[in-house]
Amino acid sequence: MTIKNYSLLDLAPVNEGSEPADAFRNAADLARHAEDWGFTRYWLAEHHNMPGIASAATSVVVGHVAGSTKTIRVGAGGIMLPNHSPLIIAEQFGTLESLYPGRIDLGLGRAPGSDMVTARALRRNLESNPDNFFQDLGELQAFFSPPEESQRVQAVPGSGLEIPIWILGSSMFGSQVAAALGLPFAFASHFAPDSMLGAIKTYRSHFKPSRNLAEPHVMGGVNFFAAETDLEAQRLFTSLQKQFTNLFRGSPGKLQPPVDSMEAYWNPSERVGVERALLHSVVGSPSTVSEKLEEFIELTGADELMLTGQIYEHNARLASFEIASQVCSKQIQ
Repeated sequence: MTIKNYSLLDLAPVNEGSEPADAFRNAADLARHAEDWGFTRYWLAEHHNMPGIASAATSVVVGHVAGSTKTIRVGAGGIMLPNHSPLIIAEQFGTLESLYPGRIDLGLGRAPGSDMVTARALRRNLESNPDNFFQDLGELQAFFSPPEESQRVQAVPGSGLEIPIWILGSSMFGSQVAAALGLPFAFASHFAPDSMLGAIKTYRSHFKPSRNLAEPHVMGGVNFFAAETDLEAQRLFTSLQKQFTNLFRGSPGKLQPPVDSMEAYWNPSERVGVERALLHSVVGSPSTVSEKLEEFIELTGADELMLTGQIYEHNARLASFEIASQVCSKQIQ
């Protein structure tokens, strides 16, 4: 099977010994390389109270990356809509689309992107009624529509702009929303593999064509770590394994340097949990990752890949994504 596009998800890692300003410089540099390497989209995600992730003010970082590049599409992958007023998001992304026309994507999710204490600090309504997400999404779409004469509140800028909306999900809920509204669907299989195949099947089987999309479009998330050898790639991967181990311990921190072995870092229970969460990780030499990516595409039937890699050393990260572009370009339909 083949794919139509390949994209990059940058979690704007803040490394041990560095600051968010370093993460922003690295993001701009990585985005310029990704543009040269043929990536279609560059995604940034909303996470709060995470010392190792710098993209909390996601729309601001999207603007920073878009302003540092020329042609690559840049988007939020994603904005956690319940944290925000639909009008504010319409204005922010209307501004981005006005500054960088034809290059902005808006991915939406309903998770808090944080813990519950932080969610309260965001003034988020903690009720988990799915109807609230549908209502907020409907309001947002209305703000992007051409204004009507009787409309008293408009998004300026925003009204009448064509900004592609994606639904992001890590469960069945997102697939149902995307299918019902005829929107592209991105599944967070890079950290939530359990519902992946069921969600994709539900999305494809219940998809209703819309003015936005005639056929279903699935984007699958994959952790990608490539190096000259399998052993070196596995070593790079330990930074992400350590990050997830710390999350399970309730002590998130900055991205840590890789280690030769994880055995002394995690206990057996933590290992099982981390390996389960990171099930869809492609790690190895160029030939190894090529084979593993083909297996993932075959398994999911994904139309597009969203590759992410929390690699501590920036140059090693660049090298890994360059290999990703070489491998993915051979899979393009």
